[in-house]
Amino acid sequence: MKAPRFKGWFAKLPSLNQPQRRQLLDALYPAAGLDQVVALISEVRAPSRCCPRCGNERCYRHGFANDLQRYRCCACGRTFNDLTGTPLARLRLKAKWLAYSQVMLDSLPVRKAADRVGVHRNTAFRWRHRFLHWVKLDRPAVLNGIVEADETFLLESQKGSRTLDRPPRHRGGHAVKRGISSELDCILVARDREGRTVDAVTGRGALTAAQLARDLLPRLNRQALLVSDSHAAYRAFARKHRIAHETVNVRASVRVRRLGSLAIHVQNVNAYHHRFKAWLQGFHGVASRYLPNYLGWSWALDGQRIISPEQLLRIAISFINR
Repeated sequence: MKAPRFKGWFAKLPSLNQPQRRQLLDALYPAAGLDQVVALISEVRAPSRCCPRCGNERCYRHGFANDLQRYRCCACGRTFNDLTGTPLARLRLKAKWLAYSQVMLDSLPVRKAADRVGVHRNTAFRWRHRFLHWVKLDRPAVLNGIVEADETFLLESQKGSRTLDRPPRHRGGHAVKRGISSELDCILVARDREGRTVDAVTGRGALTAAQLARDLLPRLNRQALLVSDSHAAYRAFARKHRIAHETVNVRASVRVRRLGSLAIHVQNVNAYHHRFKAWLQGFHGVASRYLPNYLGWSWALDGQRIISPEQLLRIAISFINR
């Protein structure tokens, strides 16, 4: 619409009655949401915009496609947009992304999320894990000071799989074998006294020292004091890598003991386990292959680290594969 015609149309807006104004706002709401998302994408990507193929930062504008500005690399000639190379590439319905980010902050199940945003449940499920792809990687670089570490277990689940490698069981079933076995997913959580947390799904069955070296050692300050229960894997891990280590004999009902002025316990990490499992119940079971995404989601919400849809969307698009 050209400017003179738009000015004439705009001057007539005060003459609209209340139902007409509501109808106009309903019609403009999707476009306003789309403009907000496009502006946010451009703002986040502009400082580090580069070619996803060769990493060259010299590029020029090359038309529009799917509501986004396209660019052409001056070095290799490849065309791309600000979502190329991100988990949100080729996703449609951008006008609903901020509304869906709010749904994720509210921790709604798939069907309720789909009903609120107005998309199909398969779309809501696909968006969930695309949005979480990089959110789960937004973790502290290193744990310092007193670092509590402990593992917890969840019954393995093949929810959504078309083929099973075991006999099917009813939802909410129990493991066939008693105690810790290969039917349980082991989740390692390490947390320092400042609240910085790292976690990992180490595999099935009991925790081993090799798994601790793989999942905990890269994020652990070598000067930190590792506190755990009396599991032999922690002792072997600390001895091999020369890390200061203290244990709490939880099996003997020892919750806290003193080491000089320090309180030696694993209550912070155990409380985190409790919050995670209580939060997970709202999804009525999750597949084992998606557990890392849910761990990242829970960490993002724990302590209100992410409090706005814009903040969640920024993390989901803030990196690029070079």
